[in-house]
Amino acid sequence: MPPSHASDVAVPLLDLVAQYQPLREDILDAIVRVCDSQRFILGPEVEALERELADRLESPHAIAVSSGTDALLVAMMALGIGPGHEVITPTYSFFATAGCVRRLGATPVFVDIDPVTFNLDPRLVERAITPRTRAILPVHLYGLCAELDPIVAIAARASVPIIEDAAQAIGARYHGRQAGTIGQVGCFSFFPSKNLGAFGDGGLVTTADAHLAAEIRLLRNHGAEPKYFHSRVGGNFRLDAIQAAVLRVKAPHLDRWTAMRRRNADRYRTLAGELGLTRVTLPVEPAGCTHIYNQFVICGPERDALRAHLASRQIGTEIYYPVPFHRQECFRDVTPSGAVFPEADRAAATSLALPIYGELTGEQQRAVVTAIAEFYDAKSAPVEGRR
Repeated sequence: MPPSHASDVAVPLLDLVAQYQPLREDILDAIVRVCDSQRFILGPEVEALERELADRLESPHAIAVSSGTDALLVAMMALGIGPGHEVITPTYSFFATAGCVRRLGATPVFVDIDPVTFNLDPRLVERAITPRTRAILPVHLYGLCAELDPIVAIAARASVPIIEDAAQAIGARYHGRQAGTIGQVGCFSFFPSKNLGAFGDGGLVTTADAHLAAEIRLLRNHGAEPKYFHSRVGGNFRLDAIQAAVLRVKAPHLDRWTAMRRRNADRYRTLAGELGLTRVTLPVEPAGCTHIYNQFVICGPERDALRAHLASRQIGTEIYYPVPFHRQECFRDVTPSGAVFPEADRAAATSLALPIYGELTGEQQRAVVTAIAEFYDAKSAPVEGRR
């Protein structure tokens, strides 16, 4: 029997309500606890979250901050990155990766991505090193760790630190090690759509370096130690206590949610095989890596038309990301004339994120894959009157 029409089942890109409902009472209790304490900025909730996440991430130090963007920003500030310096980044990522480099007056040096993983291509990193290089900033895009071994070797030869952009990768592993603990600094985001999301913005910085951790703590609070005495010019990168309390309720569920996302990724692959879906490429999980599937990103021809078709079937999708850094207006002055990044351009033109949240049902996933198959079957069907 053929599957039911895909439009019979609505599939949102993300359903945070489904995650929230079982935790509602615990979360509200945590918020009330903060309200009753009237301690809203940093304080015991934030300190407890930092201890718990340091243990979870197997990191000696974890510093909670106001967003994933601010995690990157304060990490680079602590490393002394500024005007005249260069930071090597992939040209395909969320804007903050390169935006924070530019905000400090440094120059992002764009490198193309690996076409299979969407991550920084380590083969291209070494040739981007110059005497002005002050850091390498690999991104663990979509929840899959970048290929770090060769990047670590390149960074060691150049004597520059690695800043891991793990905003989408909490809990991902690379040869047994947690994302965000392999370079000198790891940066995480708790944006609500992340695998571990707050009820607003939030972020975290991890490091094994006690001196660097102290510097980050100083900088997140305007460089003040003690209060009103400023040895450095920092910023307001403090995490709200309410966000910390919410995250403390949610964090113990992260492993289960990750397992659910991984199950859904496997189910997509099974359904694609059952329905003969061969026109698109599916995400990979290289040997030695644990993918957490913050996004499940496929690539295929006629992406925009496919997305419109899925929308007509009540299926939510997103394009991460339609414009690589080297094509952004604000980076025109730091993109060398004639530079080409074919893999990033290809990903921007063909990639599409499908729903992957943990509460997604098998029926919903079948509706997604059936709708994709419908689209490509219709494109390949012979036109009447033609041979």
